[in-house]
Amino acid sequence: MREVALGTVIPSQSYFINRQTLIDYANASGDQNPIHQNEEFAKSVGLPDVIAHGMLTMALAGRYVTQWAGSTAKVKEFSARFTKPVVVPAGVDVELKISAVIDEVTARSVVLDITAECAGIKVLGMAKATIALL
Repeated sequence: MREVALGTVIPSQSYFINRQTLIDYANASGDQNPIHQNEEFAKSVGLPDVIAHGMLTMALAGRYVTQWAGSTAKVKEFSARFTKPVVVPAGVDVELKISAVIDEVTARSVVLDITAECAGIKVLGMAKATIALL
């Protein structure tokens, strides 16, 4: 954790997702929904292509928060809404860019306002994390 002044912009971090990432996540999580692995099926239900698991997107945002906080124990709250899918075409490493700004500071904690974007589109909404200072 670094400076904790209101309005401090935390440097962004990029995470890359590809089809193998989706397979690995599906196997680890048990979420074998075909919209995450089968392009034909994903398109048949109206998606532009295979999409990343929403919880994978959340996990990467959580990694960003935890790395800034310095410990998982310091992360007291973390929430977001899924606003747009992360589309993962075949043969492409898709960039998920996470950034944050300090939105609130108290004697005991800071609240981060988190932004997660893919191809310039916000994929998480109302993303916040509360980090303990002590």
